[in-house]
Amino acid sequence: MITLNRFRWWELGYLYALYLSAFPARERKPFGTIVKMAKAGRADLWAIRSDGVLAGLAATVNSPEVVLLDYLAVSKKYRGWGIGTAALRTLMEQYPALFVEIESTYEPAASGTEREKRKQFYVNCGMVPLEVEADVFGVRMELLSHGCSMDFDGYRSFYREHYSPWAAEHIREVQP
Repeated sequence: MITLNRFRWWELGYLYALYLSAFPARERKPFGTIVKMAKAGRADLWAIRSDGVLAGLAATVNSPEVVLLDYLAVSKKYRGWGIGTAALRTLMEQYPALFVEIESTYEPAASGTEREKRKQFYVNCGMVPLEVEADVFGVRMELLSHGCSMDFDGYRSFYREHYSPWAAEHIREVQP
């Protein structure tokens, strides 16, 4: 059984280690910022459990209208067991208007088909690709959504209002 629970303080070490191993440095926000935002009620940091065992994490940034699934990761030890799929479906129920950023599938990657597989994972779970691509702090990203639509201006506004104006200034529109 897959469950999502808001993190407990003693789990932060595990969640931080998973965060570091699952996401490239150029895509990571400061983990302390994620924790501070969760403490302030502006974000959620979820511990994903499989039969009670800590197996992954999810981090969201929340607004009343729409939620950004900022990070979703399952430990390598537990990948391929359906944990990520079950967690994403639970998040989609929890947050009816959800969007996610993924590395663009429209530019070459050293990791071969990894980006396409990631995109297909989200599509298979019911998310829809949007016609929005952006350079986010030097990383080309595309957006997918479930239960909401968003254009580039709305995306940048989300960052301005829910991260900071400084963060929004580091997002540039990219034409697909």
